[in-house]
Amino acid sequence: MKKHVLVLAMSAMLLAACGKKEEPVAAPAAPAPVAAAPAAPAGPVLDDEKVLNIYNWPDYIPENMIAEFEKATGIKVNYDTFETNEALNAKLVAGNTGYDIVVPGTVFAKPQIEAGFFQPLDKSKIPNYANLDPSVMQVLTKADPDNKHLVPWAWSFTTVGINKTKVAKALGNTPMPENAWDLVFKPEYTSKLKSCGIAYLDSPTEIIPVALHYIGKDAYSNDPADYKAATEMLAKVRKDIRLFSSTMIDDIAGGKACVAIGWAGDVNIAAGRAQENGSKDEIEALLPSTGALSFFDTMAVTKDAKHPNNAHAFINFFLSPESGAAMANEMNYNSGNKAAVAKVDPAIAGNKTIFVEDAYISKMIPPSSFTNEAREAMATAYNAFKTGR
Repeated sequence: MKKHVLVLAMSAMLLAACGKKEEPVAAPAAPAPVAAAPAAPAGPVLDDEKVLNIYNWPDYIPENMIAEFEKATGIKVNYDTFETNEALNAKLVAGNTGYDIVVPGTVFAKPQIEAGFFQPLDKSKIPNYANLDPSVMQVLTKADPDNKHLVPWAWSFTTVGINKTKVAKALGNTPMPENAWDLVFKPEYTSKLKSCGIAYLDSPTEIIPVALHYIGKDAYSNDPADYKAATEMLAKVRKDIRLFSSTMIDDIAGGKACVAIGWAGDVNIAAGRAQENGSKDEIEALLPSTGALSFFDTMAVTKDAKHPNNAHAFINFFLSPESGAAMANEMNYNSGNKAAVAKVDPAIAGNKTIFVEDAYISKMIPPSSFTNEAREAMATAYNAFKTGR
């Protein structure tokens, strides 16, 4: 993998002596003044303890990024992962997380900000903040008014991913539907595709919103009656679902599922991983005719972060053009870094499920948020569906 090293340096100041000391006439002449040695280049403001604790999603960071940051700053990174927004939220609610940076989705971030879980960013310590795409930052204001707490990690959309080879075989003479959501929600298709495996993301806040969208309701409804309608639709295909997955990339790449509700970025990662494993099957993320649900994962500094300066140094590192390009080239996600686009591989830049065209973006459902009460009701409805009760 190419290394993308951010040079963290500032201009040095030259300190020089200015003038001579007067001596008595009889004394020897004073030696000529010698200019002081240049000061060491100033780096980012760091905490005394060279440690940074990060809590992020799995399979969601370029291969060498941590090592490059550690080399550039001398900061040791402890990097842990979580599987769902619900898991991260539980950690934040419990308090004393032990983490400096966390990566919440915007669906959860708004109430987390309102609860005081994050501290405001000091943008004077993030010069690369200027690299961010203003249109992305505008979307984030729905969760973070005035962009005080969040910077984008990456964005993509929740959609249907398929193994084209296996799906074609399972469907036989049944043609692909015009609307890709039919593959995972319509019994006519799920009854055939269960033979090669259907997988759902194992998260109520991922499945219920797309189900609501499919039945024509507000994807981010806070009305429990809507969740009941969504789960009634889902119940019709429950027997055809093989997996509720927290390891979607491996499940698709490894052949456990031929069709899945997943994140477009992960589906693209799975496609590359399958090729690396010698598979000749073609895996792709689809663009449903009725639209997909966009999502934004964001970095935030926890309120009780013990290394806030180190956290800001990492955020600045991540917002470099090189890091933004690595997110696209290696991870198949759009980082929202406009300065990175020129460094993105042309094949990646041309992938319409990574760099989505404006015509399709207009069809996407932008992220919103749920009240705590709605999330509880949604989790109850989802668990009833999942367990078949």
